[in-house]
Amino acid sequence: MAKKKDAHHGGAWKVAFADFMTAMMALFLVLWISAQDKEILIATSQYFQSPFNSPMDNTSGVLPYESNSKPSTSDGSGQGNNQAVVDMNTLQALAREFYRLLNVSENDPDSAIDVEVTSNGLRVTLFDRSAQPLFVKDTAEFTDWGNMMMQNLAWLIDRQNFRIVVAGHTRAGVASDRPNYTDWDLSTDQVQAARRLLTYYAVDSSRFEQLIGFGATKPMPGQAPEALRNQRIVLSLSMANRPSDVRDSVPKPPRAVPEDKSATPPPPAAPSGH
Repeated sequence: MAKKKDAHHGGAWKVAFADFMTAMMALFLVLWISAQDKEILIATSQYFQSPFNSPMDNTSGVLPYESNSKPSTSDGSGQGNNQAVVDMNTLQALAREFYRLLNVSENDPDSAIDVEVTSNGLRVTLFDRSAQPLFVKDTAEFTDWGNMMMQNLAWLIDRQNFRIVVAGHTRAGVASDRPNYTDWDLSTDQVQAARRLLTYYAVDSSRFEQLIGFGATKPMPGQAPEALRNQRIVLSLSMANRPSDVRDSVPKPPRAVPEDKSATPPPPAAPSGH
């Protein structure tokens, strides 16, 4: 009768060898990182502390770092926190949410709205089109559609504490009954109208950084100066911090509520004579 062979038990060394190779690879990575310069060390540390933040202004290889970063002091005077890393996934979600709030397709090339994700926030362009006008023709008075857009945008800005730069653009050859009233005046008045309406609905006035009227000096790429598509309001929304943001954290008194709560208060009127 043939003798039964013993069971094979020679595979344990493979597991031990795999553990040894893993330890050697980890040691190699630690030694390699330790040999890098200070910027790589800072970038590696920041990456593992917040791996889902995307690279922003300066990069070294595939890892982000701030070349001029300084430690933050107890009084907040350090500059290290002034260039906060913004989560690009969050900005993409905010852009989609704005399209959803206005029931506008983000894939429509002829849309009256364009929301672009920038390095530290959003750039929202509102086009004053004839099919869906933002303003009453050649005035700074918002239409019902324009009023609805500004109301939804105000809610988004207030919730995210964006800082705001508003720029106004018009087409060339604006016609007005007012003497010496040019495209410069119209673009400036429309920017101020946008500021008033955003402030009326939700946005604190301290969030505005610049209000600029460009007139007809910056037409859209590929568009003639007199093209209707040049009429637009551009809002640059930034999430980066600034020293004066401390005042925005101070509780503000509640807004006055109209006596007739069932009625929606009308938006502020544009200046007379438009």
